[in-house]
Amino acid sequence: MPLPDTNAKSIILFDGVCNLCNGFVQFIIKHDKAGRFVFGMLQSEHAAKILADYNYNNKKMNSVILIEDGKIFSQSTAALRIAKKLDGGWKLFYAFIIFPAFLRDGVYAFIAKYRYRVFGRTDSCMIPTADLKEKFID
Repeated sequence: MPLPDTNAKSIILFDGVCNLCNGFVQFIIKHDKAGRFVFGMLQSEHAAKILADYNYNNKKMNSVILIEDGKIFSQSTAALRIAKKLDGGWKLFYAFIIFPAFLRDGVYAFIAKYRYRVFGRTDSCMIPTADLKEKFID
């Protein structure tokens, strides 16, 4: 599939072997009735190409990446900007943006560090079902 136009949809890149990340993606899909997001696994060639285009190094793969309006966001800023676009009361979480990024990202980094230990991981990246295939870039 060709790389999507970053001005048309917001792109979420996530760790495809992380159970927490996969759950987050499923949650987003469920609460994104307008179809604002497309997804890609950080382990994919498409994600590597996108990140290279932005000169963004995410070798540790310890952050969700959001690309929207030609800009790249990571860690807590990405998560909060995603929440802001979801249906329902999830938009309220965006209020946490008032806290300095170093505090928000500290909490994010703590969760990221232990995500495999607490939530587990899979041996391979998730494979989207046929009905979700159009929401994935790889």
